[in-house]
Amino acid sequence: MGYRVVVVGATGNVGREMLNVLAEREFPADEIAAVASARSQGTEVEYGETGRRFKCQNIANFDFTGWDIALFAAGSGPAKEYAPKAAAAGCVVIDNSSYYRMDPDVPLIVPEVNPDAIDGYTARNIIANPNCSTAQMVVALKPLHDAATITRVVVSTYQSVSGAGKPGMDELFEQSRAIFVGDQVSINKFTKQIAFNVIPHIDVFLDDGSTKEEWKMVVETKKILDPKIKVVATCVRVPVFVGHSEAINLEFANEIGAEQAQDILREAPGVMLIDKREDGGYVTPIECVGDGATYVSRVREDSTVENGLVLWCVSDNLRKGAALNAVQIAELLGRRHLKKG
Repeated sequence: MGYRVVVVGATGNVGREMLNVLAEREFPADEIAAVASARSQGTEVEYGETGRRFKCQNIANFDFTGWDIALFAAGSGPAKEYAPKAAAAGCVVIDNSSYYRMDPDVPLIVPEVNPDAIDGYTARNIIANPNCSTAQMVVALKPLHDAATITRVVVSTYQSVSGAGKPGMDELFEQSRAIFVGDQVSINKFTKQIAFNVIPHIDVFLDDGSTKEEWKMVVETKKILDPKIKVVATCVRVPVFVGHSEAINLEFANEIGAEQAQDILREAPGVMLIDKREDGGYVTPIECVGDGATYVSRVREDSTVENGLVLWCVSDNLRKGAALNAVQIAELLGRRHLKKG
């Protein structure tokens, strides 16, 4: 007997990717429901390459009773309104929005990093998926932290437009097309032109001058990995369709060298080390699209601090940063608690 799984926000970038990942990983689902807003009711979505298609149902009328797991990819508004209803009906919610991440009664999970934290899901029947940029970073940091204890993280991100959803991808495409044909560039989704440009601004500004995206990386890393780690982030939107990149500087309490770090990362779950000190011996965003791994390259020692390392981290933000991580959480939940399939 398998699971009955609901995908909420099934017509969006992440929702469609969740359906693809469920199919690819052959998640033991006896039944799947695709759910979205009223305007998407009746829209058909594909279940990976299985040939199966599902018609979207209106979330306003959907009854979660009898369903086992709901993967939410619909944003904070629907998560706030409908996740508690699903949870109250006995359906475990795995939410991709930021709404529940810092709730002390909601576990924030990256299965390769803090699987034991999932045991706390019963407090709310809700599990949170972290921010895409946080998810890939902590996968790379966890084995290094276990080996030498990270004390400080300085990270600069290079985040693709797919992190802003389909409107972000459309804007990059339309602006690029307009520039090539000599049309006027229209700015709608982002605060400045994104085509052939970079924008050091993701999400809203906070009182201290940081953005909410930067704040998320700080607090989520602490919650997932270690509350004692000091983190500072600069998050930048770049003209890449899919794939987030990060330049990460690390300080450790204990001595660790580049070769030791490479050996550790080579064996770490979820990490793919591609680090040849030659032309092209590293991974770029375009090469990680469609893959679930967190790629690490350019591992080297930082001579400006004691026990310091620098590394380059790349991952498909729609996969490990969202859809894949959510499905991995569902798999973990099944193994440890629900035990079906």
